[in-house]
Amino acid sequence: MQLKVYKSLWGMTGAIRDQLSQISIAGYDGVESACEEIADRDQFRQLLTDHSLDYIPLIYTEGDHYESFKRLVELAASYSPQKIVAHAGRDLMSFDEQVTFFNYALKVEQEYGIHVAHETHRRRPLFSPMNTLALLKELPDLKLNIDLSHWCCVTESMLDDHEEAVQMALQRSVHLHARVGYENGPQVPDPRVREWEAHQGRFEKWWKQYVEIQRGRGGVICSVTPEYGPPSYMQTIPSTGMPAADLWEVCLWTAMRFREIYKS
Repeated sequence: MQLKVYKSLWGMTGAIRDQLSQISIAGYDGVESACEEIADRDQFRQLLTDHSLDYIPLIYTEGDHYESFKRLVELAASYSPQKIVAHAGRDLMSFDEQVTFFNYALKVEQEYGIHVAHETHRRRPLFSPMNTLALLKELPDLKLNIDLSHWCCVTESMLDDHEEAVQMALQRSVHLHARVGYENGPQVPDPRVREWEAHQGRFEKWWKQYVEIQRGRGGVICSVTPEYGPPSYMQTIPSTGMPAADLWEVCLWTAMRFREIYKS
């Protein structure tokens, strides 16, 4: 099994040509970004080829979530990715409405033959461990992009009381967003410093379980995206507005940590 580490374009600035060059030089295997936000699709495809980078499209449904999901999966599929990450549906849907929507999403996924990894993200149906657990039991084919930082924020905990949901989510995940959250937010200011060692350790335990599950499946690829965000997602210094940490360096450090976990 091969580990593939993707770099999110979230928070990166400058020309897309320079961004992909920087990502390639840093040793990433691919990029992840919202496919609907790509200005010049032909240029983007060519740059991916030039730098030998894979691509994971990210889609966000809005309005008519059925129409939006189908349209965006079709757009994402035009890049011939191995998987798609989806923020699909809404938390305000009733449970029955969520089940109906995800059944539709699974039919679209089957039509295109590309794994769709639904993210455990706030504002979406998978926003909490409780609701996700119920949905996973109802929908045995639903696949996840697991990002446990959101659940730590939602439950104001390190998920000690939600082991069943965490384990089932790990079992159903085909992609992972590596970001350390804490009891009061989805992103620690800087995971490299001593104050957050315990939180980093807890997340690394989950990340190691994810790797072991991927190995146990006999899969070809284990994929991860270090996905820390820029201000205002990242904390800033009062009065100055300066970011609490260097976003590029934090993501690069997280990629290094994940590669070490994979080798262990």
